[in-house]
Amino acid sequence: MRRWRMQSYDLIIIGGGIGGSALAIVMARAGRSVLLLEQSDAYQDRVRGEWISPWGVDEVRRLGLYDLLVEAGGHHLTRHVTYDVERDPVAAEAEALPLGMFREGVPGPLCLGHPHHCQTLFDAALAAGAEGLRGVQVHEAVGGAEPRVRFEHDGRSREATARLLIGADGRTSQVRETAGITLHQDAPHHWFGGLLVEGVEGWPEDLQAIGTEGDFGFLAFPQGGGKVRVYGGYALDQARRFKGDDGPRRFLDAFEFSSSPANRQLVAGRPAGPLFSYINADAWTDEPFAEGVVLVGDAAGWNDPIIGLGLSITYRDVRIVSDILLASDDWSSAAFAPYAEERAERMRRLRFTGQLVAAIDMEFDEAARARRNSFHARAAADPNLRMHTFAVMAGPEALPPEVFTEAYRARVLEG
Repeated sequence: MRRWRMQSYDLIIIGGGIGGSALAIVMARAGRSVLLLEQSDAYQDRVRGEWISPWGVDEVRRLGLYDLLVEAGGHHLTRHVTYDVERDPVAAEAEALPLGMFREGVPGPLCLGHPHHCQTLFDAALAAGAEGLRGVQVHEAVGGAEPRVRFEHDGRSREATARLLIGADGRTSQVRETAGITLHQDAPHHWFGGLLVEGVEGWPEDLQAIGTEGDFGFLAFPQGGGKVRVYGGYALDQARRFKGDDGPRRFLDAFEFSSSPANRQLVAGRPAGPLFSYINADAWTDEPFAEGVVLVGDAAGWNDPIIGLGLSITYRDVRIVSDILLASDDWSSAAFAPYAEERAERMRRLRFTGQLVAAIDMEFDEAARARRNSFHARAAADPNLRMHTFAVMAGPEALPPEVFTEAYRARVLEG
């Protein structure tokens, strides 16, 4: 096995997904030397990471990446409908929520297929001047006073040093583990499955929807071209509910809702990718950095996907970290303290929000049904009971602190 000579960079970014590639673009455009390392040879459908909330779209714009994503096929959703067994679906659709109200100049959430999204950013990083390698096996990633990475690529063993290592390598982050950064996780709440559906005729391409009926909760996000990404939540004790070769078809059949007649258009579609189900839970780090190392995206902890904010969180991480890197030549751990402080409060508020949404939409016994019916009835009379949902669309910082308290939780769930 041949060895390459040691090379040095300003940044070595481990993980060429959305967070890593976006940061590589920004820093390479600013003239910094960047090595971007990605394990996969081709990006795969992981049934998540295709919906950017309005506040996340604002972060994308601030990073100078909005036009890139739109030109790659990203399209906006502009209306939202919540279906419920106690509500006439015609009335629900007539009162669709306009999604352009949350961030000035943002029509609504932005959708773009995850593999294509990743490839678009990776290619743009290379075009900006970053050195990007695919099919990389990282053997060692060490921070400290002299950060370095040892890896294998194309049959060659290579070592490189940098001023700073960026861990953008996902939930099972090797960089996080090597740096000794502790990951906290809360208890799982429910199963959450995702599937790409094609051949969907009649579902408006600007309409997202959510609803709960019986023992299943659904979400639908059109991707354009007759494709819709659908998600379904179900109880923890039903781990094998959609196992087997016919699992994707049975999963899609579960979307047949009397409370949402439009779902028949989803059921009539064809599974167009893998069905993955995973346990919903939050994870977070107290400080997403150590000497010589900074984490972004899922490597730094993630929010319960029930509120779909993975990409928005990642893009804000990239914006804050890049702002710090470009503002000063001080890349010491102390420089990233503001990032840790903002992210800790951001994730706390989103964890609170996700717990409320899950309790309302993804619990299925009689007590849960009664609580859901009570909530919808009371919220119709008092819209302030839905304030926590503005954290999803407008950003967690857009709401006063008292929304994220036990007193507010009690009002929402107990009446």
